[in-house]
Parts: sequence; structure tokens; C-alpha cells
Amino acid sequence: MSEQTPAGEAASRREPDAITWPPTWPRVLDAEFGPPSAGEYRATPEDFQVAEVLDFAPEGEGEHLWLHIEKRDLTTAMAVRDLARLCEVSPRDVGYSGMKDRVAVTLNDALAECGIRVLAEARHPRKLKRGVHRANRFRLRITGAALEDPELEARWARLVEHGVANYFGPQRFGPDGRNLQRARSLLARGWRKRDDRDGMLLSAARSFLFNELLAERVHEGSWNRLLAGEVAILDGTASQFSVEAPDDELDARAARLDLHPSGILWGVGDSVAKEEALALESRLTERYPALCAGLEHAQVRLARRSLRLRLREPSLTRGENALWLAFSLPRGAFATAVLRELIAHPTL
Repeated sequence: MSEQTPAGEAASRREPDAITWPPTWPRVLDAEFGPPSAGEYRATPEDFQVAEVLDFAPEGEGEHLWLHIEKRDLTTAMAVRDLARLCEVSPRDVGYSGMKDRVAVTLNDALAECGIRVLAEARHPRKLKRGVHRANRFRLRITGAALEDPELEARWARLVEHGVANYFGPQRFGPDGRNLQRARSLLARGWRKRDDRDGMLLSAARSFLFNELLAERVHEGSWNRLLAGEVAILDGTASQFSVEAPDDELDARAARLDLHPSGILWGVGDSVAKEEALALESRLTERYPALCAGLEHAQVRLARRSLRLRLREPSLTRGENALWLAFSLPRGAFATAVLRELIAHPTL
């Protein structure tokens, strides 16, 4: 977490930190309700629907053609490949805002045989870039024994009222955590861009460290409240401010989800957290010295992420042998963080 890391290069050549997979990151609701019942959530692509939400519209003119598409049972990379082939351009010329799961119906607005349907098109002066969408709107179908759990709807109500622990989802780490294991090995010998061109492995390592910090705060009950020296993040924005000591007003704002405690995304730079909050972050260097030093040696810039999510526009509807959930999350948040509090499933 410092600009100068004299031992960083040496640390990056250490044996990789020992990581047990799968991890046992605690659920928030287990303390009140116990573990959730088993359920299914992605039996078909239609069970997992995601729509990207932009807070602006294309201007209607310019050299770039923006497409609003629906993709089914395709990864983002597969959709990019098919669009590039049919439009006779390089895949590098196809921009997109967010990476979406394969087994899903995703709106990110002749391609029908590829699993892609064009819903709208418009011209814009600039290419679509990663992360320009503001939020993702989810509609998810749950089936299985969890539907008979008398406390399922009470669990949902608690999430709506108190928020969700903002864990990175299992898809960030790859099947059986392989992205994380590859990241661990790469950082141990020294990260090079040619070995990780899109930064996926760096992201897996940072996400794991963040989840470990969040898990500790869930365990001690501070994931949703401000500590001394906390860095608070205003809900729905990137605005941050330091909290020397919580007071009644700040505690009340945190209780109504107006602001959230934050955790570190490890990298080069000085953390602005202090006291209790900094002490918790610093334990990561004791448990995972090679990962932390390797990220610093790779010159990843330190950042912060909210420890908690607010569910926007939440709804729960019971249908025949199924339950439908709908909610919006800010970009970068995972619907699996919501689902893991409601149902037990091997992928959660």
C-alpha cells in the first residue's frame, strides 16, 4: 500500500501464498436465519436476465454505430467475435460496456442464428468503452427446495432493508478458482502484461483480497457500520470521505443506506483509512504477503470499493413452482452476492 516497496520484487519471487479453495466467505444472514435451503437459479438462460442501464443516449450521428442487442447463451467475447465477423471488422473495433455471463439472456442492446438479436441501433461520435453503463438490472428465477423455506421472503426483506455484502462473485475467479491460482503463480514470478493482456488475473487477485477483508468484517459484524478511521462511500456514487470517528448522524445515514463503509482494492499508493479500518486492511499483508507485494510490483493503483450494496427497485414475485427476483445493482456488483444469501448452491 505504499509508493515505495523495496522488498516488493523479492517478495514477488516467494512461494505463492497458501489459498484454500473453495473459500468459506460467511453470509450475513446466517447469523439470524441459519444457512439457506438448496435452490436453483440458472437452469436455463432465461432464468438469468440482465439489462445494462446507461444514463445517456447515443447522439444519433457520428462514425460509430451503437447496437442495443440481446444475447442468449453467449459470452461477451463470443458476441464480439460474431458481430465482428458479420460486420467484416476486427474484434478490436467492437466496443462493449460490461462483461456478461454466458448462461443468461443479456440486454446490452440475420444475427439470430448466433444467439444475438438487435433491438435498436444509433450513431455516436465515440466508441463504446468498458464501464460506461451506470447499473445492471437483473431478473432472476429461483426454483428448488428453497421455495418451501418459510423464511425465504424474510431473508429477502432483510437484504432490501439492510443491504447486501458486496462480495465479488465466483465467476471472477474462474472454474474451481483457476484464475486465482494462475494469478498467484504469475505474481509470484513477476507480473508481465504479455501474460495477462486484459488484466483478468490481476483483477482476480485484488478481488480475492477484497473478499477476504469483507469476510472478516462480516464475521466481526462491522461490514455495514462505520469504524474509526473508515473511508465512507456515498451510495450510488464514487464520492468518498474519511471518518475520523463515527457519530450519531453518520451512523443514522449508514443505517438508512445513504453511505457505506469501504474496503481496499490492493495496489500501489497509501491507504487513506486509519485506526481500526486500517488495522483490518493491514492484516492482508500478514496473511497474503506475496499477493500484496506482487500487485504492488505490477504497479496496480490502489482503489476502494463499497463493502455493502443497496438493492434498487427490488421486487419479489411468486409464480408457479418458481420465485422471480428483480433488482438493480451498480456496475461491478454481482447478483450472485444477493443469491448466496437466499439459497444454497454449489456455485455460490
